[in-house]
Amino acid sequence: MTTAQASGETRPGGRTARTRQAVLAAVFEELGEGGFAALTMEKIAQRSGIHLATLYRRWRGVEGLVCDLLTGLSADVPLPDTGTLPEDLRVLSRAIAVFYRDDRRRSLIEAVVSAAVRDPQAATLLRTFFAERSEMYGRMVTRAVERGEVPADTDPEQVMAALGAPFYYRLLIARGAVDPALAESTATAVWAAVRAGAYKKADTADGTHDGR
Repeated sequence: MTTAQASGETRPGGRTARTRQAVLAAVFEELGEGGFAALTMEKIAQRSGIHLATLYRRWRGVEGLVCDLLTGLSADVPLPDTGTLPEDLRVLSRAIAVFYRDDRRRSLIEAVVSAAVRDPQAATLLRTFFAERSEMYGRMVTRAVERGEVPADTDPEQVMAALGAPFYYRLLIARGAVDPALAESTATAVWAAVRAGAYKKADTADGTHDGR
């Protein structure tokens, strides 16, 4: 199940899309004003003009709403294709830093992680979200392998995990600023590790590589 399917979106246009747009805009605004702790279905219904019963039917609760919002906003971080992996890593890293410059987006990822701890549906949505993004951005690594730029056994999933980890450590653990310096150092470090063969696909029991 994709995150789009989980949110209840059924078609790109029409009433369903307009309802989702209005509701998610309201969620984003509410997060900016009061954070996740103050977010309620009643406030979202009032701000969006969408009936409370509709919100519960489609999203079940605030956890489903914030996960769906994260999915929608992630389109602001497109897949780079510069022709070289080190530049792709830099472009993506800078885009992630810009994405989290907005305090509401910081509140959003904090809310999603918090929701995932308590709600099984939110946990599933979060795992699905990151799995989908890892697969998408991992195409950068696949292209680099095809160009002969990096070792053939480089694992795209591990590379993407290494690129994302410093950002989420800074956001969720250190509680510091996600700034351009972090973006540059992360991209540089990951590229050096990729070239050194640090992110190899795991060997399976029969001695072959795990082709995740």
